[in-house]
Amino acid sequence: MRPSSPARRFEPGRLVVHRNVRRGRIGWVRTARVVSDDDRGLLLWVARNSPVASEVTEAGLGMRAVTFAEWISSSYRLAFGRWNGPPVLKFLPTGAAHSVWWFRDADGRFANWYVNLEEPGVRWDDGDLAGVDVVDQDLDVVVWPDRTWEWKDEGEFVERLAYPDHYWVTDEAAVRAEGKRVIAQAEAGEFPFDGTWRDFVPPAGWDVPEALPPGWDRPPVR
Repeated sequence: MRPSSPARRFEPGRLVVHRNVRRGRIGWVRTARVVSDDDRGLLLWVARNSPVASEVTEAGLGMRAVTFAEWISSSYRLAFGRWNGPPVLKFLPTGAAHSVWWFRDADGRFANWYVNLEEPGVRWDDGDLAGVDVVDQDLDVVVWPDRTWEWKDEGEFVERLAYPDHYWVTDEAAVRAEGKRVIAQAEAGEFPFDGTWRDFVPPAGWDVPEALPPGWDRPPVR
């Protein structure tokens, strides 16, 4: 493994891995292509059927399939699969404690924005492979095309906060404040909720890898 270079910008078209980290463990990993990387932030494209992996219990159950009390008392492994929904754009604004995803319907048309509240991403670059690691804070906001919105997964968020010795979220107020700040942006139609990238089409030459690339499981930088 080459020394990492977290500050380096990623070239458009580069294959990277987007990873969620839970208390030092990889919670999920998704392959993505870099659309752009500039002062505004990092924009990624996750194609349909992209290789992914997600943490499950030894019985094969995902975190949302069990109570949090059961989850924290379990042992874990990573289950491999494919991104089986429509393709999605993910924008990680520079320094922000959230990302914005552009969800599409089964026909590939824009359906809604999804605000994923998370600790700011930390990049790494090992030369042959690069990526960005985040800590997903679980509480999310769905923003509809008319810019109405609703909180998502609030019940799970509250449930997990009751286990501070095991949960990776330490400041509930900060998470909610970030959500409210982005909601205000959305209601005002400010970037990136101004129509930007709603009709993005990836270059024809962007293939989907057969498997997660070597180095996808390197130790998290968080």
